[in-house]
Amino acid sequence: MTDTLNALRAVLIEALELRQRPEDLHEDTALFGALPELDSFGVVSLVASIEDRFDITVEDDEFGAEIFETVGTLTGFVDAKVAAA
Repeated sequence: MTDTLNALRAVLIEALELRQRPEDLHEDTALFGALPELDSFGVVSLVASIEDRFDITVEDDEFGAEIFETVGTLTGFVDAKVAAA
């Protein structure tokens, strides 16, 4: 999970143009509802960046607020998608 977490931190910062440093984003860092940058457009941009970075496809029916709850929930989702690929 650490490799995925580190890569995901970089993707979050780049896709959402965050001012945080990677080490500022912890597994319990809240995302959806806590980051103004993670609006509907931000989600689309973030998912596209995640798909490109991790070579996965996120299906429309997989979109849900629960996967964007925290950095940790998003990391777990990406790990599961990568493992299933």
